[in-house]
Amino acid sequence: MINIRQKIVPHLWFDTQAREAAGFYCSVFPDSGITHVTTLQDTPSGDCEVVSFTLWGYSFLAINAGPLFKFNPSVSFMVNFDPSRDLDARARIDEVWATLSEGGKVLMPLDRYPFSERYGWVQDRFGLSWQLILSDPEGEERPPVIPSLLFVGDVYGQAEAASDFYLSVFGDARRGQLARYPAGMEPDREGAVMFTDFMLEGQWFAAMDSAREHDFAFNEAISFVVNCADQNEIDRLWVTLSAFPEAEQCGWLKDRYGLSWQIVPEELSTMMQDPDQERVNRVTQAVLEMKKCDLAALRGAYDGR
Repeated sequence: MINIRQKIVPHLWFDTQAREAAGFYCSVFPDSGITHVTTLQDTPSGDCEVVSFTLWGYSFLAINAGPLFKFNPSVSFMVNFDPSRDLDARARIDEVWATLSEGGKVLMPLDRYPFSERYGWVQDRFGLSWQLILSDPEGEERPPVIPSLLFVGDVYGQAEAASDFYLSVFGDARRGQLARYPAGMEPDREGAVMFTDFMLEGQWFAAMDSAREHDFAFNEAISFVVNCADQNEIDRLWVTLSAFPEAEQCGWLKDRYGLSWQIVPEELSTMMQDPDQERVNRVTQAVLEMKKCDLAALRGAYDGR
């Protein structure tokens, strides 16, 4: 299994199916596996199971925390099947599509499109959205899994501004492709972002605008955990990203576009994976009392001080 240390990790909020869903996804993709399961006790949602797992070498977190939020296509995961790296890429994309679409909902059929020989968009049986694409072997190489942000409704037309903002906030950042809607593609307006991808902290993300009628927006079902080196980094990202004071809780915030982030010390994952449940419980209760994470206080809770 490929092990890549990620600074930014997608966090998936489930009602009760986190371990089941993680196991399912690990059975679908290569180089995948559940790496850790821990239980957070006595939270407002009761005892919550947290599952760490990797898909094709890309790290995810999932939590069972009750039926408060539902997945929607505003955040999806683009999966690149690259014939230059996998001679069976075309067969593999068809196989993965068949598995993910079973019991799910097809948003765009797996077919040939102007931008790809084979592409499809599907919501799986758990509600999570995936964009499967047969990559152009002549194009610039991209990793297998890339989070993709869809700007609709009140934030339509802001994909470029949002990606510019994120590029200014995070290090090891650059823009990749940028394709705009031409004239005549109403309801999308000329110049809006048809597709862009960009790197944050060495990790690729994608974004696009859509003016079509959608009954969804960004919500807390999918957030992005940012593992910070120290309190100074936590403070800087908190001030820069947080746009809704009422959303600040337990290290969580919402940015100006409504996207949710968890700004946490990188030490927190080690604390939460400690085999001593009492230590985990003390840290959990400390986090629950915080808005912005206080690293010194978390260390004190962990050590029982």
